[in-house]
Amino acid sequence: MRFLPVLSCLALCACAASAPPVTMEAVAPLTDPLPPMNHFTTVTPMPPHRSNAEMARDFLDLSFAMENGDTLPVMSRFDGPITVAVNGPAPKVAMTDLDRVIGRLRKEAHVDIKRATAPASVTIEFVPAERLHKAAPTAACFVVPQVRSFTEYTQNLRNPELDWGLLTRRDHVAVFIPADESPQEMRDCLNEELAQAIGPLNDLYRIPDTIFNDDNFLSVLTGFDMLMLRLYNSPELPSGTTRAQAEVIVPQLLRRYNPSGEFSAPAVPPDTPRSWIRAIETALGPDATDSARLRSAKRALRIAQSEGWTDARLGFSWFAVARLSLDTDVAAALGGFIEAARVFRTLPDDDVRVAHVDMQMAAFALSAGQTEAVHLLTDAAIPVARRAENAGLLSTLLMIRSEALRLEGQKTAAAAARRESLAWGRYGFRSDDDLRTRLAGVEALSPPIGF
Repeated sequence: MRFLPVLSCLALCACAASAPPVTMEAVAPLTDPLPPMNHFTTVTPMPPHRSNAEMARDFLDLSFAMENGDTLPVMSRFDGPITVAVNGPAPKVAMTDLDRVIGRLRKEAHVDIKRATAPASVTIEFVPAERLHKAAPTAACFVVPQVRSFTEYTQNLRNPELDWGLLTRRDHVAVFIPADESPQEMRDCLNEELAQAIGPLNDLYRIPDTIFNDDNFLSVLTGFDMLMLRLYNSPELPSGTTRAQAEVIVPQLLRRYNPSGEFSAPAVPPDTPRSWIRAIETALGPDATDSARLRSAKRALRIAQSEGWTDARLGFSWFAVARLSLDTDVAAALGGFIEAARVFRTLPDDDVRVAHVDMQMAAFALSAGQTEAVHLLTDAAIPVARRAENAGLLSTLLMIRSEALRLEGQKTAAAAARRESLAWGRYGFRSDDDLRTRLAGVEALSPPIGF
């Protein structure tokens, strides 16, 4: 399940020397003519970089538990080839992204999967977001076993056959995607929910290089994810496999599939306590006031510090505190982003989490007229956002760069960056109005020329 957080990783706010904090709601949309939508075409997935011993435990923890902490007695999976069908109308851009992810699953995870007509192993249905949220208020999208349509699902909400914990084999499942969100959000849902439809059902905050992580920083399948899906669909791990059986088989498969992972490494990070997860869920969720969310984020940070974590969970705690402090305490927000960046920069492969922090720091630099700092931050973050295929983040970074170039009098370069930002924004934002509002908000951060 992909959650729908209140804490947006793309939220942006900064404070100019002579102006109050600016939020996206405080400015009117611009009327820029919009270029055609940009699309990602070249796949550069982050490869698995941890030891096989560590990833063996990751696989077991992902495969034999649910997101709510319940354990699963056995693995359930599809036996034989997997087919995917779409029920009803679907946005054209989403169909392109669906074919792209299916192609990647075949090539990178070696899964026997293809598009087909109904009835299929996996049915994908695009549903208005309002209807989805009525059924699952905190979910952006989700996957359900033993049904083939959203109507069938809503008519069987209390049916015990829809309980993943009771399955020993997957016969058919349905994936429900919001039909009226941004192309990027639909693509992210296709990646995560299709992966859970044919693979592990759990999410783990302690694993940084995966979409099986509810921090939602990564949104397209990584090399680690493809390796996990290859393991999950290996003939050596049939439906009904127990954890004890998998503990013997998985290390052997990893030696075969990932020989470069046969090296010694530090101990696996400790499990995440439910108290931290509850605090983060409250901080990100829709049911608390702004002040309650901030208190919960600070509680998550205290837990992370008391646990002695130095990994992405500590960085995410700092990030949550910083983001939720933006409207009330800019100094605390800045300090929090600096601490988050310090943690995130210890992660390998130019992690996209760093790019999110760099975007926030670039906004602060822009509001202070520090154009050199803007260029340093955006030069580092833009390539990372491209590799992560995060169009919303990439669009915002290009907007900030465009404003810095405009302040320096580089009109041609500023116009080019602005146009590219709009092309990516049409993929990354829900509507053209949302895109124009974001552009207007970034412009509002700029100090007057010659201030």
